[in-house]
Order: sequence, then structure tokens, then C-alpha cells
Amino acid sequence: MAPHNIRWGIMATGKIANVFVKDLLINPNLRGVSDISHSVVAVSSSSSKDRAEKFISSVGISTHCTAYGSYNDLVADANVDVIYVATPHSHHFQNVMLALEAGKHVLCEKAFTVNAAQTKILCETAKKKNLFLMEAVWTRYLPISIQVRELIKSGEIGEVLRVIADTSFGDPVEEAWGTDHRMVKMDLAGGCLLDLGIYSLTWVFQALYHTLPRNQRKPPSAVAAHMTLYHLTGADEATTMLLSFPTSTPSNSAHPGQSQGVAMTHLRVSTDPDQKNTAGPAVRIQGTKGEIQLYGHSFRPGSYRIIYNEEGKEVKEVQCPIPANGHGMFFEADEVARCLCDKKLESESMPWEESIVVMEAMDEVRRQGGLIYPEKIESTVYPLQV
Repeated sequence: MAPHNIRWGIMATGKIANVFVKDLLINPNLRGVSDISHSVVAVSSSSSKDRAEKFISSVGISTHCTAYGSYNDLVADANVDVIYVATPHSHHFQNVMLALEAGKHVLCEKAFTVNAAQTKILCETAKKKNLFLMEAVWTRYLPISIQVRELIKSGEIGEVLRVIADTSFGDPVEEAWGTDHRMVKMDLAGGCLLDLGIYSLTWVFQALYHTLPRNQRKPPSAVAAHMTLYHLTGADEATTMLLSFPTSTPSNSAHPGQSQGVAMTHLRVSTDPDQKNTAGPAVRIQGTKGEIQLYGHSFRPGSYRIIYNEEGKEVKEVQCPIPANGHGMFFEADEVARCLCDKKLESESMPWEESIVVMEAMDEVRRQGGLIYPEKIESTVYPLQV
């Protein structure tokens, strides 16, 4: 039986789109996938058709692929099954609404939107129109993430009571980012929270929320945050979050009470200064019987260790390389393809409800830190020129 092919339209031609498309072009057989396949049939730049054509050439799309100079033309293409939205966070709400209103399924880069109110409207619109929609939190679909979630659910390290996760890059911010780079520009919803902090929160939620049966998941009972704003633009350059959850995993019967997550992100100091894991794990998942430590960047850890409390029980070390020299984004694309084949509107690994809960947590973090983006970016009005 031939694999089911999904035809992608790519909205935007920046760095993340480049990485995603290159992963899509890798033969699925090289990662043991034979039921689905991917093809890129259209690419759009908001600035010019020429830019889209250069993107198609540079990433090596060899099959027929149409270049567009407007997003309106992209979402109107009848050959496109699903749109990958790779624009800045500031534009996600408007861009996803455009695709949904045109009847297209959507995979939208994280952070899903700027605020929870926008995310709720996108999910309501997708449900109303019977369309698939997913936030592209690609880390959740990596084999290492799936393994760690299964270890937690099986009780390998007992009840998980605390998660500490850091996603930080040490840069001379003034020289590296200035005032116009998207990482620090308020008009593009810049700052480390939405771009990097989402990965730290991903591990907190994967371990302390998602591992529970769906009917037992409860949002954080308390969120506390400290934020440092970049003096040149007002975007956040450092954010630390403490989240308390009303339950622990996999069972709260032995120790009824809360579990805690510490999620950190910073633009001036690095999780891994020498890029050799000398500084230790980026993520620590701590349970009553031991802990799981993840090494490498939090968004794409390469290995993990299990350290047990029990005397004489040896440390387990597991390597989890990405197959076929890929970046790892093809795993989330495979999930989209399978959901479309099964006529699902959402992914069980990144359901709408959970995207909303995470966005609500980030709303509270921004409220406490005094981080407010321009009114047009925060708006739930559609259509609106941003």
C-alpha cells in the first residue's frame, strides 16, 4: 500500500521554515516511517514572489512547487492540504485565521499566539470549520520526549514532584540583537519568554500535566514570575517562572499535595556555555525514586540519564540521536499527516486545551513582569493589519 502523501504549503521563508522544509524533504523510510510521506507544493513570502522562488531553490525542493508573493494566494491554492505557519509570533493569530477561513488545515509555530484569548479563538474557529490545527511544539514529538513521558507514567522514578528546565543562550544582547532583531523587537512580540521560555514550560507541562490521564489534568494552581526587561526595547531578556500544580504524577496517593515546576530562560547567560554539556543537564525531572536528567538543548536533548535513590541501582544512560541527519522536525510533520489521515482535528500529544493552558500561564507571567505588547499584536480582531 502506497504511503499517504500530505501536500504542504509554507507560509514565510525565514530560518525556522528553512529547517522545517529540509526535514520534510528527508525520505521518511530513513526514520522507519512507511505509512505517510510529505511534499512541499507551495511557498509564500509576504514580501515578494522572488523571495519565495529563492527559498525553493536554496532548500532543494526538486518537485514542482509554486512560489507566491502573498499569503492570500498561498491559502487559495487548491493543491495545498495543510499550511505551515512560520511567521513571527506577533502575526500568528492573523495568519492562522487567514488559513482557517480559506479552509486549510494548519500547523502553527510556537508560541501559538501572543495571548490565550487569541489561541482560544483559533481553536474555536478550527472546530467550527472542522479543520485540523496544531501548535508546532516539535520537542514533544521527539523520541526522547516520548520515552521520558512513558518512564514517568510507568513510575520509573516514582512520583514526580519537581521539574527544573532552562533554555538560555548567552549573547551580548546589544551587539547581537540591537533593537530591530525579532528576538527583542516589541512589534514582533520579541523577548525570550515566547521564543525560548516555551521550551522550558514544555518540559514542565510534559512531566507534571501531560503524563496524567486527560480527565485528571489540572492547570497550575499558582504561577509566580520574575522578569527583566531589555532596556533598549522593553522586551524580556530574562524570565524565571515557578508553577505549582495541584497534583503530582503518576499518582498522588502516597504524597497528596502539589508538584512544582521551575522554568527559566535568559538571553545573557547560557544553559550550556561550552556546548559540551559540562554545565550539566538542561532539564531535571525529580521523583520520589530518583530523577531523569536531559542533556543538550532543552528543545532537542540528545541523551538522558536516570539516577536512582536505591542503593546499588546503577545509573542508566540513554543516547537518542535524530535519525537521517535530520533536525527532528519531521516527527511533528508525521503527526500532522497521521492526524489528517485519521480525520482528527487535534493531536493528542499537543491538544488545544493544553496549548490554551500554557498560553494562560504565559499571560500571567507577562502580567507579573509588566510585559505588554502593542495593542494590534494583542488584539483578537480579525482581519487586522499588523
